[in-house]
Amino acid sequence: MDRFTIMKSFTAVARCGSFATAARSLSISRALVSRHIADLEKQVGIRLLNRTTRSVTLTEPGITYLEFCRRILAEIADQDAQMSGMKENAEGNLSVVSPKWIGSLDLGDAVAAFAVDHPRIHVRLEVGGLSERTFNFVDKGYDIAFHTKYLRDSSITVKKIAPLHFALCASREYLARRGVPANPTDLAEHDCLLHVNDPVWHFSRGNSRETVKPHRIAFSSNTYLVLQKAAIRGMGLALLPVRSVYPEIKAGQLEVVLPEFTIPDRPLYAAYAPGRQLVRKVKVFVDFIADWFKQHPSLTPQQKRAAGIVNGTHDAR
Repeated sequence: MDRFTIMKSFTAVARCGSFATAARSLSISRALVSRHIADLEKQVGIRLLNRTTRSVTLTEPGITYLEFCRRILAEIADQDAQMSGMKENAEGNLSVVSPKWIGSLDLGDAVAAFAVDHPRIHVRLEVGGLSERTFNFVDKGYDIAFHTKYLRDSSITVKKIAPLHFALCASREYLARRGVPANPTDLAEHDCLLHVNDPVWHFSRGNSRETVKPHRIAFSSNTYLVLQKAAIRGMGLALLPVRSVYPEIKAGQLEVVLPEFTIPDRPLYAAYAPGRQLVRKVKVFVDFIADWFKQHPSLTPQQKRAAGIVNGTHDAR
């Protein structure tokens, strides 16, 4: 029998002076209350209540034990209230991790905006702490992890935050030297700058889709920011996130290649521990970041047309 349940029955009988009244206050049967008291007296090895046909009173040991029960039950109630407050109130520490290239984009701006808007939540954002393929962020002490690949793991919850648009880019100097590819198949003759976790490029036009696995790899890296620098220096073609490269496209340092082809969006996901007891600060954070990205699209329609960027209409998983 649960010791805390027995304690509740004992304190109710002491308060009410009656088994029947105590049972009604607890919404259980009188017989069950009697069993609780009998079990409790058996556990402590001493009589705690004096029973007569007219009344129920505490023995001297019962008075002492009642004080103990009240103290224990009060501490449990206080702790439950504190935990409930953590669940219901948006406050406390929040540990977030993101792959380096995502955190170095405007995700950092979104998190900073959240921190300003919710000063009672103390956010720690670590960039580069996990790879995109690492699922055990909870075991490492993080509350939330950002990914661009859907994590098929029943032990976590995943929410799509925003689509991340990509564009194939190269410098004017490179295109003048090597020529401008007209089709994805032409990429076989070009130097390519490859992200180590993104070895296959996908293109579509109308109902036609093409998959390209670059062979002439001039340079590779595990971060798009380094590939972007290599593309600006004229080392080759690179598939890059639009949020990062638009200023360079606008300034003429990079040009969009194969603009008439669509490149699939990469979804940005937030992953966190599941369950009905979801801490409110996690929900508030995830909802805020999703709303921030809706209010801050990577490009306006006018900017897309000016840059010659065609966004994908489906996720690349």
